[in-house]
Amino acid sequence: MAGSTFGNLFRITTWGESHGPALGVVIDGCPAGLALEEADIQRYLDRRRPGQSKITTSRSEADQVEILSGVFEGRSTGTPVSLLVRNTAQISRDYSEIASCYRPGHADYTFDRKYGFRDYRGGGRSSGRETIGRVAAGAIACKILKRLGIEVCAYTRSIGPIAMDPARFEADAVLKTRTAMPDREADAQAVAYLEEAIKRLDSVGGVMECRVSGVPAGIGDPVFCKLDALLAQAAMSIGAVKAVEIGDGTSVSARYGSENNDPFRMEQDRVVKATNHAGGILGGISDGSDILVRAHVKPTPSIYAPQQTVDNSGHEIDIQIKGRHDPIIVPRAVVVLECMTAITLLDAMMTNLCCRMDSLETFYRASGFSEV
Repeated sequence: MAGSTFGNLFRITTWGESHGPALGVVIDGCPAGLALEEADIQRYLDRRRPGQSKITTSRSEADQVEILSGVFEGRSTGTPVSLLVRNTAQISRDYSEIASCYRPGHADYTFDRKYGFRDYRGGGRSSGRETIGRVAAGAIACKILKRLGIEVCAYTRSIGPIAMDPARFEADAVLKTRTAMPDREADAQAVAYLEEAIKRLDSVGGVMECRVSGVPAGIGDPVFCKLDALLAQAAMSIGAVKAVEIGDGTSVSARYGSENNDPFRMEQDRVVKATNHAGGILGGISDGSDILVRAHVKPTPSIYAPQQTVDNSGHEIDIQIKGRHDPIIVPRAVVVLECMTAITLLDAMMTNLCCRMDSLETFYRASGFSEV
């Protein structure tokens, strides 16, 4: 299977299946000398861990991370960092009845067409548990970015028709509300909306948003590797994401240029923008403003209500899916968006180090590698 590796200099390869023995990630390009322990990674994995409330799957997993390589005496060595999380609560028999049919909204049919074979236990590589590797790697990327003065924060913007109010934004609430909303009032409304959907044996979609502050101007490349293009790819690679916006996104198509342009001005000795409709990126390159990425997530396809489908012999049948499923994906996927954004940005910043001669001179002269 191709396509399990992401990034160039900070490169991750995820592996494992939902109902296999374990899942994990191998990270190439983690700089040597980073103070790193399992607790740094566990904090992020705990945010996507299942079984935390009534609005998440009842599959209860500790998702304890193990560092297998790349760290010695509490610091990264510069060699590949390998991280593992064991599956401990899989119930594969829940999926035996769908072994020969295709669940609506899932990748069952497309996997069969591509490979002629599929792991029907929870979806295998197409399961949401695949994101464990992304989050584990992203935790390290976030720690490196924080050392550079960059903060990455993702949260739930809306669930169904219930949207957060920016005027009530509380960063601390993201880690405390059941929906990962930064607005406690909207959280209560969204939970009530979800409970009604659960009673109807249905699921709900929503929107998650990631804001990055402290990114210097000049990160990203202007053609095929535009920073917004890379961020869009990273967000779209998350299962269930169906649309991505940067900055004001789709709303810009209804504006005049005079309304949408962000005026430049001087603040002390620095160029800044009066507004940020562009979401911190111009011409594929960061402009120094906050970067804003928004991802739209479809309703969980596994619902308990009866559905129509076909089996792999071509017969039309009705199915009723069993197992333990999230009625909404967004609250647990927020940290996945945060981590994929961090991985993408760190990789772009590493690439940026070699784009100018003065950057090379500064690095090698300061480090004492040679007299350039």
